[in-house]
Amino acid sequence: MARPIAETPIITGEDARRFEEAMENLQPASEERKREIRESYELFKSRATFPMP
Repeated sequence: MARPIAETPIITGEDARRFEEAMENLQPASEERKREIRESYELFKSRATFPMP
């Protein structure tokens, strides 16, 4: 049987302020970064020994 999932701790103080600021100033990934991510995914997919979509 699976173990229960522990609650996620609440962030406070400076960490909370930085997190909130980061969420308010989201910027989309550049096309170059998206290409790098796609290439990494394809590399891992080619080496996987289990089924991947």
